[in-house]
Amino acid sequence: MKTHTLATPPAKITTIQLVLEDRQGPENPHSDTIFYSSTRKLCWNDFQGKPSPAGPSAAVSYTSFSYEGASLVTHDTLKIRLTMEVFFIKSASWVRDDARDNYALMHEQLHFDITRLVVERFKQKLRQTALNRDDYDSVIQYQYLQSFQEMNRMQYAFDRDTHHGTNMAAQIRWRDKINLGLKNKGVMPEELGYDLFGNFGPQ
Repeated sequence: MKTHTLATPPAKITTIQLVLEDRQGPENPHSDTIFYSSTRKLCWNDFQGKPSPAGPSAAVSYTSFSYEGASLVTHDTLKIRLTMEVFFIKSASWVRDDARDNYALMHEQLHFDITRLVVERFKQKLRQTALNRDDYDSVIQYQYLQSFQEMNRMQYAFDRDTHHGTNMAAQIRWRDKINLGLKNKGVMPEELGYDLFGNFGPQ
């Protein structure tokens, strides 16, 4: 987890303003890190780690997220700026030579999409959370840890339900569910009043 400790504001603060941003900038082809972009999909050349000889997976994507924080006091307002980073680590991600097809690549892209979806949900939680001047940093970190656990649960459920991508029908259902969640800024179909594809998470 990469965070910046936010400064303790002075006592005169009466208003807290939360600004949430996504990391922007051109891709560095020499970097070991790929930051999520809706216009830049994964390709097999991004998987540069050594394949595992055992286990059910033909490929593994190392994806995660973090945030950087900064705060600024202007008059009686504390502005908290958080920059979200959703990333994929090339050296920790791998694929077996016999698994380099478009269908398997879609499965790995969906893992990356799930991480992005969880960040949208993290942002929604922050917008709905009351922050105060004394402990806002610890509240943000708590919500981050909750979202990190949610990401792990959802990734596990995706692999479980799709049998690591071998169940094509289940993978298509998950793809549609994830895309709907992304389109609705992290709100899942069942949270809109209908459950198209079943619940994620441990059963």
